[in-house]
Amino acid sequence: MTAVDALPAYRQTREQLLQQLETDAEQGLAVDVVERRREISGPNRLAEAAAEPWWKKLLGQFNQLVVWILIAAAIISGLLGDLTDTIAIASIVILNGVLGYLQEARAAQALAALQQMSAPMCKVIRDGKLQSLSAVDLVPGDILEIEAGDHISADCRLLSAFSLSVQEAALTGESVPVHKDAESQVADDAGIGDRDNMLYMGTEAVSGKATAVVTATGMQTELGQIAGLLQRQTIETTPLQRRLEELGRVLIFVCLGLVGIIFLLQLMRGGKLLDTFLVAVSLAVAAVPEGLPAVVTITLALGLQRMVKRNALIRKLPSVETLGSVTVICSDKTGTLTRNEMTVREVYVRGQLLHVSGAGYDSEGQIRPAEEETLSPQVESDLLWALIIGAVCNNAEVSQDAETSEWQVIGDPTEAALIVLARKHGYTAEEHHPGEIEHENPFDSDRKTMSVVVRRPDDKTVLLVKGAPEMILRRCTAERWQGEVRPLTDERRQNIVKVNSELASRALRVLALAYRDQPPEPGSVDQEQELIFAGLVGMIDPPRDEVKSAVNRCRAAGIRPVMITGDHPETALAIARELGIAGAEQRAVTGQTLTSWSEDELTGKVSEIPVYARVSAEHKLRIIDAWRRRGDVVAMTGDGVNDAPAVQAADIGIAMGITGTDVTKEASDMVLTDDNFSSIVNAVEEGRGIFDNIQKFVLYLLACNASEVLFMFLATLFGWPIPLRAIQVLWINLITDGIPALALAVEPTENDVMQRPPRPPKAPVISTANGLQILWHGLLMAGTALLGFYMVYQGDPAHLEEARTTAFCLMAFTQLFYAIGCRSATRTMPELGLFTNPTLFFAIAISAALQAIVVMIPFFQKMLETQSLTLYDWGWIIGLALTPVTLLEVSKLIRAAFRESNDGNSK
Repeated sequence: MTAVDALPAYRQTREQLLQQLETDAEQGLAVDVVERRREISGPNRLAEAAAEPWWKKLLGQFNQLVVWILIAAAIISGLLGDLTDTIAIASIVILNGVLGYLQEARAAQALAALQQMSAPMCKVIRDGKLQSLSAVDLVPGDILEIEAGDHISADCRLLSAFSLSVQEAALTGESVPVHKDAESQVADDAGIGDRDNMLYMGTEAVSGKATAVVTATGMQTELGQIAGLLQRQTIETTPLQRRLEELGRVLIFVCLGLVGIIFLLQLMRGGKLLDTFLVAVSLAVAAVPEGLPAVVTITLALGLQRMVKRNALIRKLPSVETLGSVTVICSDKTGTLTRNEMTVREVYVRGQLLHVSGAGYDSEGQIRPAEEETLSPQVESDLLWALIIGAVCNNAEVSQDAETSEWQVIGDPTEAALIVLARKHGYTAEEHHPGEIEHENPFDSDRKTMSVVVRRPDDKTVLLVKGAPEMILRRCTAERWQGEVRPLTDERRQNIVKVNSELASRALRVLALAYRDQPPEPGSVDQEQELIFAGLVGMIDPPRDEVKSAVNRCRAAGIRPVMITGDHPETALAIARELGIAGAEQRAVTGQTLTSWSEDELTGKVSEIPVYARVSAEHKLRIIDAWRRRGDVVAMTGDGVNDAPAVQAADIGIAMGITGTDVTKEASDMVLTDDNFSSIVNAVEEGRGIFDNIQKFVLYLLACNASEVLFMFLATLFGWPIPLRAIQVLWINLITDGIPALALAVEPTENDVMQRPPRPPKAPVISTANGLQILWHGLLMAGTALLGFYMVYQGDPAHLEEARTTAFCLMAFTQLFYAIGCRSATRTMPELGLFTNPTLFFAIAISAALQAIVVMIPFFQKMLETQSLTLYDWGWIIGLALTPVTLLEVSKLIRAAFRESNDGNSK
């Protein structure tokens, strides 16, 4: 090892470090080199504590008091000579535990897959191409491009930096962002916080941009050495899951109370102590819906995977519930409501408006005056200078894929449109660059400008600036006219403002271009003064075709769409009116107006404002707070670093997956992988559907469990013998609570889910109406089983075992058929479609087949204490078992007829 190799990265020069890491700042690493290095360094992630072993998770399924009591009772029964009961009960308990373990394992796998989808991405140069890759794939020697809002995914040495500041609080505890400098000379004994030429994993870039080379990954990073082993991330429980757990605890006490009464009454009637105790404990085990949390988790996870297919990645489980309660969606315009394919349509230079042909990112097209075929030499000179400013004061890349011939853009679409505009006139920054860029002042939402300092071949510097017209114009003192610089008069200033308004009124986004020769104070935004006006460019980002229908769906669902943009008010209002967000008489409110309003004024007016234009991140926060003070549930989109506070403050924070920064994604609840407003509406629809399905299987499980308890309780009150054996109760619980409930969880979203009002955020899982419905449906199923039991028993002890078998089958089939009625609270099976949820019918068929097997096959008859049934018996049992669900379907038809009648009368 040489002396240079022994030096830490922050002590080496850039050239020495690149040589040591065998990489190139322009080309990066080759793919084959990356593979070899990954074998050595491993994946770029911090080690996690070992997961809980599978056998502990399996044993945890039996860690419930009533289960241990049941097992103990079964063992006692075996010791007293009833070995069949012991084996049967133990088998059912073990099978239940295994199914519970498999459900939880499936839920964990689904959530792990979702976490993998939301892994952070970074921009890497490999084989000379800029690529977006998962941060896990980084290796030492990779060349990274970093900009404001990016997470630093590995330890890096800066190669170049422009106004770069990094928040290192996660690593050093320093609350103020630290300025970074690629040229900095760092002392040998410098601490982490003083190494100005280094970036470290776990920190965030808050401003500026940089290029850096990866020096360490994974556990070799500073964060890795400090962290040691991280605790494995726990699955975040949702408020719904917590409310269901509380409901489960209440049900335990209620069920134990009823089971205790059944136990005492049966003893008073002379029942055998052990048999009665086994039945009571089995009923307690069956009555408590201990599998609810696992089924809810699986439902949420499966729903989230469906959302991913519809371009919405949910990062936090609780937000699924909140989605169903959203009343306001505040959306950015560019790229979300529009295509994000900017095309320049008009250029204004030297007092003349020029039309630009062509569309998209293809460079086919021309720049021509409206009435003349060719440009005059005077206009040509000024136009070329405007094109130079737009193309050089620019960070985008526009290229054509060699295989697909599709145009690809890396960077801001607005900047890409300026590059394409220059190419249409035969100018490319690569071939006609005016000099070397010495410094960049990145765009920020407060200045609303971006500028670069270029050193010309004659060693003079020029500042090139682009940005919002109103911000640029107020800093201009002169303008370029026929190749010369002349003072900008008030008359000309008013003319430019008029042209700007005219272009904006046609829904064009307008940028101003300006420059300054020999700017003072290199590296300071204060140099953006005394500018020379060069021109205006008007570009269009047309609305997405699907957004208008999505806005209509929002309104039908009781959701208010609101546009919030940094664009010109007239541009924003034109797009909003075209999409149906704003009416013809409604106006846009600017950030300047918002600033002049008090909190109470804004709260009073916020419901009347459809469009906010020229707003800052602070304004977004005020808008969110105003809506929330009114009691609304707000979803807010964002992409830039400055949007992160507003995204975090919203009830549902939505980050853009394509243009969004890492910081904003981290603050969000949901990431749109296609940056499309329609995907937000689709996510709301899926969220409502998921909650609908959760309610369906909760009602199903609780009604089924209630039917078992009521059946045993009423039979005891009537003075009848115990109508079901302990093993039969456990078996019914096994085949009806598991597979059918999971099948209800994948019920397709109902067609009218987006025609209902938003669900109140604090609405209980089980309302009073739901509770009465559970009791009524449970009583209906219990009554069916009681009727069947008595029809066979009729007070004759000789028919008791046959009556128990009948009741056993009736209770099982009644609950299985009842699942069909739980598919919808208002729509009948023909309306839903017989095969729209084939999983449910498959689940019912499997469970019904298992029930028939344990009654018909002698081995299982002995184990479950059943008798064979005749074909006639099967016929009337299945017919009677269909009675409850038939009554429910008929009641839906009657209610639907009443609704239609009322609707007709109201018209």
